[in-house]
Amino acid sequence: MVKGSDILLILVAILFPPAAAAIVTGCSCDLLINILLTILGYLPGHIHAFWLIYKKMKAEEKYGLHGFVYKGSGVYEAAPGAQVNQPPPNYGAVAQ
Repeated sequence: MVKGSDILLILVAILFPPAAAAIVTGCSCDLLINILLTILGYLPGHIHAFWLIYKKMKAEEKYGLHGFVYKGSGVYEAAPGAQVNQPPPNYGAVAQ
C-alpha cells in the first residue's frame, strides 16, 4: 500500500532525483551514483531513484515501518529484534 510519504517521495524524485536518493539512502554511494546518472542523463537518474524508492517500499512491507536497516545498493535487512512479516506458506492448496 502506498503511503502519503511515499507519494511525496515520488514527487521529489520526479523533480530532482538526487534529492529523493538522499532522502532514501542518506549520504551513501547510492547518492553519488544517482548524481552521476542524473548528470549523464535525466532519465537514468529517475530510473535509479524510482528503483531505490521501490526497494524501500518493499522493505517496509516485509519488515514493518522501522524494522529494517539499509545496507547499501538497495539492500535492506531486518533490524536486530525486528519481526519479519511474511505470509504463511501455501502447502499445495487447490483452487476451486
